[in-house]
Amino acid sequence: MEAATVDNACLVASSLSGRRWSLRAHDARAAQALSRELELPELLARVLLSRGVTLETAERFLSPSLKASLPDPSHLKDMDEAAERIAGALMQGETIAIFGDYDVDGATSSALLRKYFHMLGRDALLYIPDRMREGYGPNEAALMQLKERGASVVITVDCGTQAHQALAAAHAAGLDVIVVDHHIGASQRPQAFAIINPNRLDETSPHRHLAAVGVAFLLAVAVTRQLRRHSWFATRPEPELLTLLDLAALGTVCDVVALTGVNRALVAQGLKVMAGRANCGLRALMDVARVDEPPGTYHAGFILGPRINAGGRVGKADYGALLLSGADEAEMLTLARALDGYNEERKAIEAMVLEEALAMAEAQAVGAPVLLVAKAGWHPGVIGIVAGRLKERFHRPAAVVALDGATGKASARSVAGFDFGAAVLAAVEAGLLVSGGGHAMAAGFTAEAACLPALHTLLCERFARHGVAASAPMHVDGVIALSGVTVELAQLLGKAAPFGQGNPEPRLMIHRASVAAADCVGGNHIRLILIDENRVRLPVMAYRAAGTAFGEALQRLCGRQVHAAGHVRARMWQGTEQAAFTLDDIALA
Repeated sequence: MEAATVDNACLVASSLSGRRWSLRAHDARAAQALSRELELPELLARVLLSRGVTLETAERFLSPSLKASLPDPSHLKDMDEAAERIAGALMQGETIAIFGDYDVDGATSSALLRKYFHMLGRDALLYIPDRMREGYGPNEAALMQLKERGASVVITVDCGTQAHQALAAAHAAGLDVIVVDHHIGASQRPQAFAIINPNRLDETSPHRHLAAVGVAFLLAVAVTRQLRRHSWFATRPEPELLTLLDLAALGTVCDVVALTGVNRALVAQGLKVMAGRANCGLRALMDVARVDEPPGTYHAGFILGPRINAGGRVGKADYGALLLSGADEAEMLTLARALDGYNEERKAIEAMVLEEALAMAEAQAVGAPVLLVAKAGWHPGVIGIVAGRLKERFHRPAAVVALDGATGKASARSVAGFDFGAAVLAAVEAGLLVSGGGHAMAAGFTAEAACLPALHTLLCERFARHGVAASAPMHVDGVIALSGVTVELAQLLGKAAPFGQGNPEPRLMIHRASVAAADCVGGNHIRLILIDENRVRLPVMAYRAAGTAFGEALQRLCGRQVHAAGHVRARMWQGTEQAAFTLDDIALA
């Protein structure tokens, strides 16, 4: 008997933003069977099936544990050699330095290792490069400075895979450099003592979706194992590695890697650790940001992450790593307030760049499947965020270039199905870029201004060969009435959390409601009040929609019948848990 498959049924032909809505494909009989066997509502069963969950894997998915998911660190190439070298350095009292990237993955990776070494009674030097003066990755001057400060071992985190010249100089100077990274590697590896990277071209590990902080956690596990073999803990307590999972969760979420497998377990368990607020710096940051509820992926990705990133974007690059690894309450509060201030400064700079980038992108969006915009004077610290905004607005890959004379630095963000990191490496090999790298969903590069038209052509042609259709539909997981938006539904869907890349938050369609009111709130958000035939009323929020064509269209909908697509969430309001609906798109009914 053939399976009863619901295959991308069209719900809306064209929404207010011009998109088609389709019901996410699922096997109806399989959903009924999963619902029956696990005693779950059929809506949740459909959500699980559409994310590749089967009856055999459902328990692990719904209750992710490190015990079941954490791989043996030794499966990664060079891990054992690196762990033994670090263990030896710790036992011999050698000075270890950590060289980290300035984003959240780099800051959390650096902080995780710094806190780990502190647990072992050892301090580590910390170096985070200045984005504007030094750029991304290790540079020779910084590595020589660490050597002068006494370091014999340097661990680069979230960077180093492409740093051939700097690492060759470090090797010649007698430094043992251990690269802990996850960015796509080129055919030629740099000269280093060890390169631990699940995305090395010769790596056979299936865990290619790990963020650098996940690799750093595995390194801590491996070093602990080596120290145990050397009886290091005969007279010392073993470090409580699980206390570091809050950092692993934060970095994994903010680097937008797939929340599947071991990443899902790291985030699920790490958010529980984060809720305990034991990390002094994270506690201070949550207080400053007014996070007074158990943190989820939203808080990590949109509240805490941007503040940590702000130091590397417009302020002090090392503030994030120092905050996450510090222990002095007063000092951490000072750092948290500084990062909060940098974040406000970042928002103002971003708004100016975004306005100009949007105007350029509008002109390109008619025919280009990949957006590439460039201008002199744009702040390099915000171009990654602006690229993400363009990707969200136009639903296609986007690269934003900050020009400085004849060259420019760029950040790119992608959509599912188009590997921007691989595209950048192809452009480097084609001679169109000075340098570059990244992973599937995010990349960075340096380019000559004269090469940008040819680069744009290459990206568009590569998208045509390897990408997904630019007009891909927006998938909806289920259809509900306005009265179905309840706290109970939010809690039910929350069983599939944590949500993120690879496990998108379920999107539901509210079928047929009237717009009773529309207004701008909070400066840049649009709020609609929906009402149904039974007089049930519900506010829905379209975040960052004010001042956009979509937002202006929303405000003209009063009195119209609509379908709304978005996410059902539970929130605390004045001590009471309430259901909320976050709008992704809307269509006339």
